[in-house]
Amino acid sequence: MKISSVAKLGAVAAVSVVLLAACGSKDSSSSSKSLASDQILNLPESAELPTMDSSKSTDVASGRVLNNVNEGLLRFGNHSKLRPGVAKSYSKSKDGLTWTFNLRKSKWSNGKPVTAHDFVYAWQRTNDPKTASQYAYLFDHVKNQEKVNTGKLPVSKLGVKADGDYKLVVTLSKPQAYFDQLVANAPFFPLLKSEVTKDGKKYASSSDNLVYNGPFKLEHWNGTSDSWDYVKNTKYWNAKNVKLKKIHWQVFKDPGTALNQFNSKKLDATTLSGTQVKQYKNDKNLHNRLSASTFYLEMNEKKDPIFKNKKARQAISLVINKKQFVNDVLADGSVLSNSLVSKGLATRDDKDFTEDAKVSSAAEHNVKKAQKLWKEALKEEGKSSLSLNLLSDDTDAAKKTTEFLQSQLTQLDGLKITNQNLPFKTRLDRSKKGNFDLVVSAWGADFPDPISFLSLFTSGNSYNNGSWSNKEYDKYVENAEGSDANNASKRWDNLVNAEKTILKDQAIVPLYQQAKAQLLNSKVKGLIYFPTGAQWDYSQTYVAK
Repeated sequence: MKISSVAKLGAVAAVSVVLLAACGSKDSSSSSKSLASDQILNLPESAELPTMDSSKSTDVASGRVLNNVNEGLLRFGNHSKLRPGVAKSYSKSKDGLTWTFNLRKSKWSNGKPVTAHDFVYAWQRTNDPKTASQYAYLFDHVKNQEKVNTGKLPVSKLGVKADGDYKLVVTLSKPQAYFDQLVANAPFFPLLKSEVTKDGKKYASSSDNLVYNGPFKLEHWNGTSDSWDYVKNTKYWNAKNVKLKKIHWQVFKDPGTALNQFNSKKLDATTLSGTQVKQYKNDKNLHNRLSASTFYLEMNEKKDPIFKNKKARQAISLVINKKQFVNDVLADGSVLSNSLVSKGLATRDDKDFTEDAKVSSAAEHNVKKAQKLWKEALKEEGKSSLSLNLLSDDTDAAKKTTEFLQSQLTQLDGLKITNQNLPFKTRLDRSKKGNFDLVVSAWGADFPDPISFLSLFTSGNSYNNGSWSNKEYDKYVENAEGSDANNASKRWDNLVNAEKTILKDQAIVPLYQQAKAQLLNSKVKGLIYFPTGAQWDYSQTYVAK
């Protein structure tokens, strides 16, 4: 979605939206005559699921599952366009402060009704400081959110209430044009209080300790499983249009093994590595999809004071040949990134946000300059050498990434790099706790707006793992979210200036924007893909004859 499309909502006096259930495109429409008798898919995943608690999920893998086994007020469709969820219609007041969602009569997988009270409870739980949700900041425009999240007010004071069983009323503290985009994400999903309280600490620890209101139910997941299933949820309000009976998922950390399974027809899809892409570039089953996901290097200023020195941060960026990395190491269709915000996420007057916010130094590769700045930084910090750990995941792509970065960074005199490739869940935990020197992080936009990236690096944000802080940056983000929220032009300028600030100060080192090169069984139809958030929706997918 273009930024202008989002911003236009803020300029309209009042907005009322009636959502029509999607009938599907030519690709997704189906009839019993065109369906294969066996509506089962076998798909690969690259990592285990860290959590199935929608209040605590922060990663793509968990988010993808939650998006298919649960449902919020709205859902994302192709190209991140909104489509119906639990809400059948919604409206916004003239001042942009009150949003009213009218809910359809839908059910949980245990047969109980999904009501507005389930949303109220879920939102209160996510913002309860006891939950310690990293995604609580997404609610920051909801009235009293900050005071509730810091324990200064009880959760009952959060600006969300049920007007009867099927009307949800949300009060904002300040206008937020893209609020309807937010409610399509997992932290805004409903929760059945009786189930959460009954299971206590065991809630969401396995598929048996969950209840579902989405197109599918999760089965055969015990909290650490390397495989699990989606099974059709017959209680789902739109179950008649869900064709798949089951999707079996299996974790494959080696793309070679997954490819062999695909070629043996034991998998219906597989994501290719760079080497494999070259081999299958002319295959009719190859699909290349660029996601709104940026991979970047974070430097821990709190743990390693040298990174408070801008020269050190600049040296780290300058010494890395990102073009070589993307073309020769990844070689999977991913593109070089010189920005935090992903390309193609937002435009104004047909000009991409990343072009407006371009900073030439972010794209520079200059080893001599890097070595000079590094020596100066070491001297200023009273050091002659430094040993640092580089943290990342244990996937094939992650290992190749750290190996390449290690070879680049050790061109800096006196710098020793030790790679630490750990399971995804462990890496996430270490990142959150600040237990790293350097870490390869990634962020996928939750909704099609630059603020989805830029809000991460405000001072004190729970995702600001490197503890970088810049008052000017904070002010630009604050203005975009506050005083200029309803002025499309000023808001855009604030976001552009925030992006320029983080790049000029070299708070992070953008590496690449992820693309997924996927081989897909030609009989699989109706896949819904969107570059933001959970990315994949299987509610309209089917297997053709």
